[in-house]
Amino acid sequence: MATPLPLTDPFSAVLEVVRRVFGFESLRPLQDRAIRAALEGRDALLVLPTGSGKSLCYQAPALVRGGLTAVVSPLISLMQDQVDALHEDGVPAAMLASGQEAGERAEVERDLDGGRLKLLYVSPERLAGPGFLERLVDLGLSAVAIDEAHCISHWGHDFRPEYRALGELRRRVPRISIQAYTATATPRVREDIAAQLGLVEPEVIVGSFDRPNLVYRVLPRRDLVRQVAEVVSRHAGEAGIVYCLRRTDVEELCASLQKLGIRCEPYHAGLDPAVRKRTQRAFQSEALDVVVATVAFGMGIDRPDVRFVVHASLPKGVEQYSQETGRAGRDGLAAECVLLYGGADYHGWKSLIEHSARDAAARGVENAGADLDDAVERLSHVWNLATGALCRHRALCEYFGERLDAPERPCSACDVCLGEIARVPDGQVVAQKILSCVVKTGQRFGAGHVTDVLRGAQTAKVRQCGHDGLSTYGLLAQHSAREVRAWIDQLVGQGHLRVAEGEYPILFLSMTGVLVLRSEAEATLLAPPAPASGGSSKRAPRSPDPEPGEPAADPELFERLRALRREIARERGVPPYVVFNDRSLLSMAARPPRTPEEFRAVKGVGEKKALDLGPSFLEEIARFLGSRGS
Repeated sequence: MATPLPLTDPFSAVLEVVRRVFGFESLRPLQDRAIRAALEGRDALLVLPTGSGKSLCYQAPALVRGGLTAVVSPLISLMQDQVDALHEDGVPAAMLASGQEAGERAEVERDLDGGRLKLLYVSPERLAGPGFLERLVDLGLSAVAIDEAHCISHWGHDFRPEYRALGELRRRVPRISIQAYTATATPRVREDIAAQLGLVEPEVIVGSFDRPNLVYRVLPRRDLVRQVAEVVSRHAGEAGIVYCLRRTDVEELCASLQKLGIRCEPYHAGLDPAVRKRTQRAFQSEALDVVVATVAFGMGIDRPDVRFVVHASLPKGVEQYSQETGRAGRDGLAAECVLLYGGADYHGWKSLIEHSARDAAARGVENAGADLDDAVERLSHVWNLATGALCRHRALCEYFGERLDAPERPCSACDVCLGEIARVPDGQVVAQKILSCVVKTGQRFGAGHVTDVLRGAQTAKVRQCGHDGLSTYGLLAQHSAREVRAWIDQLVGQGHLRVAEGEYPILFLSMTGVLVLRSEAEATLLAPPAPASGGSSKRAPRSPDPEPGEPAADPELFERLRALRREIARERGVPPYVVFNDRSLLSMAARPPRTPEEFRAVKGVGEKKALDLGPSFLEEIARFLGSRGS
């Protein structure tokens, strides 16, 4: 087990722990700030994107200072993954959670009472329960780290009432430092977290929300099964999550993909708990790579090598979208995020939100109207993201209050900047034709009818309303209904058209729409991507991208090391990524270590792993090099 170092120079001791225990030679700048605040006993709020090393900011200080650090986490599976990983590194950590066997719980209690633990993971309910916090104080509690801290904010995307009780921590233990951690929080949510937790002059550290290793693509939903299958085929043999809105959508899409020969399993709350648990374990152990699920799946998944996330419909907010796509590429390697949306998604979500608000108001819930307005505003933001012509990375960062440097430079990691979605050459004229048609039909009809008029459709409704005699009738007859409807959605997303909700959604012009119609403002339209011709493209055998400055990894050696990792993980009853993540394996496959000293120099290899796992991995590498005559 890791032994705390003398506190003569706490920060130097942390750097030594980071090197010796976790296998990293240095800290990132924001980790440096967070760890210094922790060592000084100060409150802190850290907002760092997934994959930025937030957990190290409370794990490393816990090993060099006296006492115990309590870590609050909302999910048992996530706590278990963290504890398993810490055990592999030789760190004395444990968790107390519902569902534990009596013997396991008793062992943790003995270790806790004996002062043998440095990190204890608990649920918010347990930490806030009567007497438990005071007991930890008596046992030497020195700090509390709150993971997924956005859950405490009513304005957060995943508000959980049980997190509200954590607001009592400051009153009950005024001298204990509290650090809050989250990957997604707008400025308003950050302020609310600090206020709810009673943080005292906290060190507020906000990293970039940009995830440059993620490639974002947003496409109109045309043929869902085929579109999802194309994404899966690009990532054959790699891990991915496909998110659906409803349970029935999960079942239908999963069954259709299985008929195409894609090995996948469904996951939603309506399934038997044993089936859900089996699917989750299969995904974590790499026995299953593709899961079709509602957003309930993935909350407790710490698998870092998810290479793609597909949304089969529009999420209900940018925070949710960022959180869910954040499950891709947690190891920092390239991953793809594809959002498939349709015009009905926005209205479907809005109807659900309004129904929920009416129920809340009927129950006498305070601020139900304000909550409704906030939810609709969030929905509008994600709709604008989907239908807009702005760089996806830039749009996401700006939503969270961050301005990217050199915004005019293409990100090279989204469909807009990669040129996969072409701008309509005469987009201004097309936009004016659409806006004019909305006006001439009296701003009393929805997108479907306006599309029919613009395309010159001979429907009963068009004839009955006399709209076949309008000057805008047939102006876009040369374009498909799919194209025209996509342009209407884009104009809604850009704010030039608004939607009035009644018995049916009705289009009307906004003030900016009026300016576009008068040629006093410009509108940009994107051409919907043409359907792919032929079958789905096959990917070449896996050839992982190298780390910056590293030579390319040998794909065959990489796969052999992955197989060894799975075998060791199966023997130990832990997920493979707990043994080593893909980054460490890529490094070994790029510069194969031949000696224990070279193995110890691999990023992510601490002293315990070098002694424990080094012989097996060095033997496999030597066997591979021997077969190559190297």
